[in-house]
Amino acid sequence: MRLSSLFMKSDAKRGETLKRLVSESLHAYAGRYALAFVFMAIVAVCTALSAWIMRDLINGVFQNRDFGLAVWFGITVFSVFLIKGVAAYASNVILARIGNSIVAAQQTRIFRHLLGQGVDFYHQHASADLVTRVTHNAQAARDVLQNIVTTVGRDLLTVAGLVAVMLWSDPLMFIVSGLVMPVAVQGVNRLRRRVRRLANSEFASLSAMVGVVQETVQGVRIVKSFGMEDRMQSRMDATIDAVRQRADKIATLGARTAPLMETLGGLAIAAAIVYGAWRVIYQGVDAGSFFAFVTALLLAYDPAKRLARLGVEVEKGLVGVRLMYELLDTEPTLKEKPDAAALKIEAGTVAFEGVTFGYRDQDPVLKDLSFVAAGGKMTALVGPSGGGKSTIISLVQRFFDVRDGRVLVDGQDVRDVTFASLRGHMAFVSQDVFLFQGTVRENIAVGRPGASEEEIVAAARAAHAHDFILDLPEGYETLVGEHGQGLSGGQRQRVAIARAILKNAPIMLLDEATSALDSESEYEVQRALDELMAGRTSLVIAHRLSTVMRADRILVIDAGRVVETGTHAELIARNGLYAHYVAIQFGDRSAAAE
Repeated sequence: MRLSSLFMKSDAKRGETLKRLVSESLHAYAGRYALAFVFMAIVAVCTALSAWIMRDLINGVFQNRDFGLAVWFGITVFSVFLIKGVAAYASNVILARIGNSIVAAQQTRIFRHLLGQGVDFYHQHASADLVTRVTHNAQAARDVLQNIVTTVGRDLLTVAGLVAVMLWSDPLMFIVSGLVMPVAVQGVNRLRRRVRRLANSEFASLSAMVGVVQETVQGVRIVKSFGMEDRMQSRMDATIDAVRQRADKIATLGARTAPLMETLGGLAIAAAIVYGAWRVIYQGVDAGSFFAFVTALLLAYDPAKRLARLGVEVEKGLVGVRLMYELLDTEPTLKEKPDAAALKIEAGTVAFEGVTFGYRDQDPVLKDLSFVAAGGKMTALVGPSGGGKSTIISLVQRFFDVRDGRVLVDGQDVRDVTFASLRGHMAFVSQDVFLFQGTVRENIAVGRPGASEEEIVAAARAAHAHDFILDLPEGYETLVGEHGQGLSGGQRQRVAIARAILKNAPIMLLDEATSALDSESEYEVQRALDELMAGRTSLVIAHRLSTVMRADRILVIDAGRVVETGTHAELIARNGLYAHYVAIQFGDRSAAAE
């Protein structure tokens, strides 16, 4: 009972997935599908007609020895097959274009949905899994629809037309030859269930393969440095072998329809020939009807085989379609309120009021945190790693929602304003610099699309990046490669700073913005940042305390709480945790105090 119930639930879910896919696509491409069906119907009619004319050909030409009628039949057959060829070409082109449109539309839809997700969504999903869903699942949707449409529109109509010819020619012979159908249906259904289970496993293996490639490419320096080539190759070999084995099993199961249908088809044809010959010889049935029936039966064989394989082919694709809808149905973890207003910036004051937040419910990172970063002033966040400093920067941009408390910008709760207006008023430079594939100029222009060349160059100069950019092979048009692999760490960081400078936002968020710079570059960039931050609200995270000594206010964050606050001089005089950090970095507190 349990196994039966499981299959019933699985079949019901499969039916819902298929119904949803078909209803969405038929609505979007109804006109083009209708035109394709017209051409496929013409193909089916031509196929049935080529079997039907065998009756008159045998009776009229060979029995009556009428050569003129043979010429007429020759012209007719040529015309039928010419029309069939043109119609088949037209239907194939239309369906191919619909299929490509479906892939493009689903990939666009999935990617738009991914962009609407919160940052925590990406913490919960492996990038390889998401890449596979964008590529493989969208193609699976196309394959399922194309299999259904071509099989129903071409093969089912063709078989229906040929069945009509067989019924018209000899109903009793049709009943005899059709006795094998229940056996074929039962056999194919058993294969379909096994294919469903294997297709689920195949998708998991494909995701694992993409994951190994991504880890190798993105971590190539670690792979090389630690001599991990053999280990990564072994992982990839194992993953590829798993994909191959499952693909082989699916192919084997799919191929089993061939001997099943060949055997049953041969049995049906043999029964028709023996029974039909007996009817012609002993019951005086005309030979033309017999030949028309056998021709129709033979012509129906291939489309009937494709119909028999439809369940197996659709089952393979439905696994990907189900996973696609599973992703599309994932509710965004962060939602903009329907009545969200645009953020209005005045002084640019950022305030945390009793904020508690954790990436996991049982492990809060920030605990009842409260502070005010004054508008137009520089507020520095210092403290041990893991204390919650980067989390504060993330909450200001509303990458996550707080569990308790409020995050305010000029008195406006960040949950009450639009994402675009909130983040549009902030410029962010992370310690983990990310550059997009493209030119140096395009990466700087991310800060303000549409900026002039002069503005881009001015931002690069301010970030101390102009000189090294000019030394690159193509200057500002140099391609930086994936993740900026063509640049050093310090160069990537300066491009990121130039991007923030170009944005010219009233609130600056700097998370270890100068961590990858040498001393000379840090000095130049720090001067640029000092000028940039003048008169702006700035939240700055730095482990190099020399970069925050001039801050208007320093917050020492430890274990999710503010444990000290004040200026550099005040905190030194207090001789607390901040003074301890200064002593570790400088060795002489009195020198640091000066």
